[in-house]
Amino acid sequence: MPNEQASSPLVLVVEDDDHIAQVLRFMLERQGYRVTHLADGRAASAHIAAAEAPALILMDVMLPYLDGFELVALVRARPDWNAVPILMLTAKNTERDTVRALDAGANDFVSKPFEPNALLARVRRLIQVQAA
Repeated sequence: MPNEQASSPLVLVVEDDDHIAQVLRFMLERQGYRVTHLADGRAASAHIAAAEAPALILMDVMLPYLDGFELVALVRARPDWNAVPILMLTAKNTERDTVRALDAGANDFVSKPFEPNALLARVRRLIQVQAA
């Protein structure tokens, strides 16, 4: 069983809202993903600098200390992380925010509140594309 768990894709969740983070963890773990949760931009920045790259990053835009756009730039600057798919979540749902997220290097963008099954479908698609 430990080998099976180790081979499960790791999703890095960067979300400062505890309730949303718990919902995301529950949804992802039920689908067989391993989850690392970080609650702010400073913790995420340190993790990006020191840890192995995950299969996917699911990240809020508005975070304490460093926002999601700054974190995307850090991810894309690391050679061993720059191909990691990034799915950004935000309560802001203007076209300008979507364009900014995609231009910053995010692979996809989902507005809150999100539909759980649609979010999971996007997660699966991004992880499959990266694995291919």
